[in-house]
Amino acid sequence: MKYRILFALLFISFWGYSQLQFTVFFETNKYQLNDREDYKLQSWISENRNNKVVAIHGFTDEDGTTSSNDTLAQKRVKAIFEIINGKMPIREDFKTISFGENFNQSKNKADNRKVTIYYILEKDLARENEILGIKEAPKLIEVAPKAEINYPDKMVFENPNGTTSEFKLDVEFMKKVGNATVGEKLKIDNLEFMINTFAVVNESRGKLYELLLVLQHNPQLKIEIQGHLCCMPVDRTDLSTKRAKAIYSFLVANQIYPPRLSYKGFGSSQPIFPIPEKNEAERAANRRVEIVIVAN
Repeated sequence: MKYRILFALLFISFWGYSQLQFTVFFETNKYQLNDREDYKLQSWISENRNNKVVAIHGFTDEDGTTSSNDTLAQKRVKAIFEIINGKMPIREDFKTISFGENFNQSKNKADNRKVTIYYILEKDLARENEILGIKEAPKLIEVAPKAEINYPDKMVFENPNGTTSEFKLDVEFMKKVGNATVGEKLKIDNLEFMINTFAVVNESRGKLYELLLVLQHNPQLKIEIQGHLCCMPVDRTDLSTKRAKAIYSFLVANQIYPPRLSYKGFGSSQPIFPIPEKNEAERAANRRVEIVIVAN
C-alpha cells in the first residue's frame, strides 16, 4: 500500500515537545461529528477559549481507496477548523496535514477515524515558537541615518560696551558628540577654569556653546557631565563637582531640559596619570571635564 501525506500548510517539527492534544472521532466515511462528539468538542472549546490551537491533524482508516481516504481526512480537518474558528485563537499557519492512512493504524478501526487538535495553554504562549521547535530568523531593523547637521564654526556676541566677542567652535567635536553611542565618554578639550574656582575662563566659553548647540540639534541626546581634578589626592572643597555643575547650570539656563542632564565630580580618583604628576602636561590631562552619553 502506498502511503502519502497529502498537503501541509506548514511543517512544524514539534514532535517530542509537550504541547497538549485533544481528539474527536468520526463514524465510517463521515466528516461531520455525531451529537456525542460534537458536544465533547463544544465543551472542550468552552474550557479552552484562551488557549491556542497550533495544529489540526486528520486521519482515516484503511477502508476505501487511498485517494478517497486522504480526501476524507482533509474534509475532517476542515470541518473541525470551521467549528473552532472564531471561538479560540488559532495559528494562521497552523499545521493542517491530512495523514489519510499514513500513520500507525490501530487494530480497532474506530480509533483511526479521528481528528487530533494540538494546543498550547495561555500561560505558555510566550514560549510558543520554542515549544513548536520553530527557530525565528533574526529581524533586520532598518535604521535611517541621521540627517547631517551643519554646525557653525564660530559664534559672535555683542558686548555691553558695543564691542564684539568671537568664539571659534570645534565642528568635528560637535559632530562626534551628536553621533556618539550610549556609554561613550568624550573629553571636552580646552575647557579651562580660573584657578581653584568653578568659573570658566573667557577663552573657553566657546566650549560651553558647543555643548549647547549639540543638545539643541539632538533633542534625544542625554549626557552626564563629569569633573576631574589634578594634583591633590583629596578634593576637600568638592571642586570637581562644582565645575561639572557649572556646565550643567549654563545649559539649563539656556533652556536645555534638566532631565536630559546630570553631573558628577570624581576629584582626582580617576587620574589619567598617577598623582603627583611629573609635569604640567600630565596635570593638564588629569584636570579635565568629560561627558558620558546616557541616551542618543
